[in-house]
Amino acid sequence: MAVADLMVLIFEVILYEIKDAYFPNSFLNCTPICSLNLALLFLSIDLSIWLTVAFTFDRFVAICYQALRTKYCTEKTATAVITMVCLVSILQNAAIYFVYEPREIINNIPRSCAVQPSFYTSSMWVAFLWLDTILTPFTPLFLIVLLNVLTIRHILLANRVRSGLRGGNNSVGNLTDPETENRRKSIILLLAISANLILLWIVIFVCAICVQFTAVQLLQENYTDPFTIAEQSGYMLRCLSSCTNTFIYAIFQSKFRDDLKNMIKHLLTVNARLKRFT
Repeated sequence: MAVADLMVLIFEVILYEIKDAYFPNSFLNCTPICSLNLALLFLSIDLSIWLTVAFTFDRFVAICYQALRTKYCTEKTATAVITMVCLVSILQNAAIYFVYEPREIINNIPRSCAVQPSFYTSSMWVAFLWLDTILTPFTPLFLIVLLNVLTIRHILLANRVRSGLRGGNNSVGNLTDPETENRRKSIILLLAISANLILLWIVIFVCAICVQFTAVQLLQENYTDPFTIAEQSGYMLRCLSSCTNTFIYAIFQSKFRDDLKNMIKHLLTVNARLKRFT
């Protein structure tokens, strides 16, 4: 997940969004390179959100189905799921390379990328756009919200049963029940993930729906047009989702925090040894 989110920041933020400001005439603006970058951009987005779905399903199984947990929540299964998600995402986004045409030709060199007009009229491309909209972001958002709601429901029911067995108290003396506390943290994590994805993806989702039912088009350069402003804002929020999503998962994982502390301690130890030698 962290690698996929980092890919989004590299291909969308660095190689697509800010390259014109810092490298306006570089080889990155050649149409073949631009098209390849856009294909990799959408690939990284699909990987990011679908790996989030896979991780959410893994937590759903681990919390709600204890009997299946030992069989499904394994390194072997994780490797198989990640490989399958990568292969399907590559196959889905390979066609995006052929969606674009040169925006202009300078010295017989095709520059920049513009969506081909046939993309909005050809039945094949219209079907592809519908499929792409359904697969990302509609289906992932629906699955993440559904799985998190079911997981939270299971946790609340389990807490109610545990509270009943403990006589209505979740603490003994002044000590907090650790199991209940862990479940409370899980609920906060799941709510944060769902809210983060919905809030940061809703704009680009609405834009994708508008393209299907209205005459508006993607990637236009008229930045005074309300739809273009909304579209660009949606891309910005989507990039922000790639940052906050990994952060939310990481900050709530005690093992990650422990590993981060150990890494910092190790770096400080190495730095102290280097100073001692110098």
